[in-house]
Amino acid sequence: MGRGEGGAETQGQVSPTAYLQFESISKRFPGVQALDGVSFGVAEGEVHALLGENGAGKSTLLKVLGGVYIPDSGTVRLNGRPQSFVSAGDAIRAGIAIIHQELQLVPEMSVAANLFLGRMPNRWGLLDKRALRDAAQEQLNTLEEDIDPGTKVASLPVAQLQMVEIAKALARDAKVIAFDEPTSSLSDREVRKLFSVIAELKRQGRVIIYVSHRLREVFEVCDSATVFRDGKLVETFPDIASVTEEILVNRMVGRSIDDIYDYSARPVGAPALEVEGLIGPGLVAPSNLTIGQGEVVGLFGLVGAGRSELLKLIYGATRPRAGRVRVCGRDVGVRDPGYAIHNGIAFCPEERKREGIIPQRSVRENINLSVRRSMARWGILDGRRELENAQTYVRKLNVRAHSLGQLIRDLSGGNQQKVILARALSGNVKVMLLDEPTRGIDVGAKTEIYAIIADLARQGMGILVSSSELPEVLGIADRIVVMQQGRIVGCLDRADATEENVLRLALPVSVGQGVA
Repeated sequence: MGRGEGGAETQGQVSPTAYLQFESISKRFPGVQALDGVSFGVAEGEVHALLGENGAGKSTLLKVLGGVYIPDSGTVRLNGRPQSFVSAGDAIRAGIAIIHQELQLVPEMSVAANLFLGRMPNRWGLLDKRALRDAAQEQLNTLEEDIDPGTKVASLPVAQLQMVEIAKALARDAKVIAFDEPTSSLSDREVRKLFSVIAELKRQGRVIIYVSHRLREVFEVCDSATVFRDGKLVETFPDIASVTEEILVNRMVGRSIDDIYDYSARPVGAPALEVEGLIGPGLVAPSNLTIGQGEVVGLFGLVGAGRSELLKLIYGATRPRAGRVRVCGRDVGVRDPGYAIHNGIAFCPEERKREGIIPQRSVRENINLSVRRSMARWGILDGRRELENAQTYVRKLNVRAHSLGQLIRDLSGGNQQKVILARALSGNVKVMLLDEPTRGIDVGAKTEIYAIIADLARQGMGILVSSSELPEVLGIADRIVVMQQGRIVGCLDRADATEENVLRLALPVSVGQGVA
């Protein structure tokens, strides 16, 4: 397989030992060359990462593999034999399974029915319920997953839904299994379980494709990687252990990691946000926190530390039992989100699709949701003001959309996040609360989000960024507040905030004073 020099675009060479081979795959859409002569291979028992920004070509290649798209040219081979998929059903019958980020299950049907949909066991022409249940139980046992086969899929949490998808792939005897952003909604414990399952699939000789923006996961779970940019294969790395995160980032976006964060010191003014003795659901001790005007404070902690709970208490999304919140020296209380917005506090939630956007509405409508009341006279919305506001923030934040009327659900994750930021900024914001602002978005979009955060801080806004990505917190924050098991356990200035020092506070062996 090829190795490029200095980020030059090179094609991977197809290996004769590869079970799955892509040979000169090209696919063009009107005005866009989505894939341009892509060639590489993946062997049995190999976990191969596909890396690149949104729009780089990864999803298009998965859809070619899954029979959703027919390539304009090129060949997909399985065990040396050329394939000609004209439908997803063809790919499934050839032993290919794609575990999509948006899971492909029927919510109102049982787990067992989902596993064998289209292939239900029958006896004398009637559904054999016992055989169905036994067959489903066998697949779940293979994954060591304690799920009742009769359970309705709609009642399962995300981690178990994903295991059902994997069990469905195994029930179809899939040889090639592709995972598209599989950990985006999982806790650390659930990620560990998924990785153990992938390791077992690897031992069985399955061919695994792994798509993720989380490079640390890629280094942990993958053997090799291919980097895409603008539909082209930039470089294939046969041994992921032989390269660094910085090399991969450089190949993906043409910039170094330091350039991505682009941190520079800035002056910090009087307190923008002061939190005193705040306690409520999810916190076991009163929290005290101060953020200066023009300051970016990172909020770090392991899953279950209470980061999201603290932000929701400050914003009024959850009612506190006690405590005070001041914005720019003024006691504003904590009543509800509407009151927080009125007093200059904006919040961008972690669950972007569930809590941050209205998917069936346009970009324009989503931007203006929180300020529509101020744009109405005598109960009639001023469409001109609404349009101007949306245009202003689409331009300022470089939101990439075909038009303001485009449905927000059709935007990439990074552009959806920019729309949420645009909505927050449409009001008179003094304090911005960001919960996992770059979750599930690519490196290039992350760079733009970081630049927006830095620009808002330079304008004097106080910003609290909650993130489970330690490099991200270390890269963008002036100070880092660390939480553990529902309490603030310490605060580190940027100069003292090494990974070791932050993790020493975050791991459940220390107890702090709840002051930052």
